[in-house]
Amino acid sequence: MFDSLDEQIRKDESRVVSSKERMVRVALYVIAAAVIFGGLIVGVHLAGS
Repeated sequence: MFDSLDEQIRKDESRVVSSKERMVRVALYVIAAAVIFGGLIVGVHLAGS
């Protein structure tokens, strides 16, 4: 059921994330955060007026 620590370390070492994949993931997080915070700001402005 549970992997040993040695097996988990081998799995983690075998999964090397490329620089491009990391940049795409960071860009998606930034875009998602901007959409969420932008929506909150717009919602507060519309609720206040």
